[in-house]
Amino acid sequence: MSYADGLLSTGERILYRNKQHPFVFIWGARYTILAVVIAFLLVSIGSGMGSDGTSGTLATVLGWGAAILFFGGLAVAGWTALRYFNQEYVLTNRRVIQVEGVLNRHATDSSLEKINDAVLSQSIFGRMFDFGDLTVLTASESGIEKMKMIRRPIEYKKHMLDAKHDYEVDMERAGWAPAPPIRDGTTAPADPGATTSSTATPVAAAAAPPPARTSDPDEVTRTLANLADLRDRGAISPEEYEHKKADLLARL
Repeated sequence: MSYADGLLSTGERILYRNKQHPFVFIWGARYTILAVVIAFLLVSIGSGMGSDGTSGTLATVLGWGAAILFFGGLAVAGWTALRYFNQEYVLTNRRVIQVEGVLNRHATDSSLEKINDAVLSQSIFGRMFDFGDLTVLTASESGIEKMKMIRRPIEYKKHMLDAKHDYEVDMERAGWAPAPPIRDGTTAPADPGATTSSTATPVAAAAAPPPARTSDPDEVTRTLANLADLRDRGAISPEEYEHKKADLLARL
């Protein structure tokens, strides 16, 4: 069981798993390749020197330098491999989870409800080898922002948007209103034909809250049945079910 499996809440299930493209490992091992090449050059230079006097001492120093570069490069390659195999992007029926780290694990997630869209960027090599950067646009400042060099990015984006759509459909069937659209914080322009009064106060201008709506018993029964079905399928948690049930019963 991976680390992400232990992060799942009650009723949450994994729909899709993904990782970064193996090119990330190759790019991360570039210093290892450079260190190994330099090590072989130092060995070649040291082998051409004599074994006596200053030449012998310099040959020994070059040999030790080559050994340090070689084994140090292998250690870096091993650490890069561990980071690659411990990093993944997990899509569930409720959120997107990013897990990374070897000794210290770090998990970041974004709720499907808060995801507005995902921007895909692919270079010519990305289209050739099927990888790219996927930027997740959310309604909050925290969460996953960018999935770098993710493999099969188009397929992952489709799965993520489909999961978001299914989540919103399940919530609407249960009687939950969708999240309001993001606003830029600006005030809507006033109607040119409307007249204003200088004596009007903000309290008087504010719209009165709508009266509480009394639900029909049959409608409440159908909604509770839909909620119970969503709870059994894992779309909502038992706590969410009980909260919505109490709200519906209060309207009778």
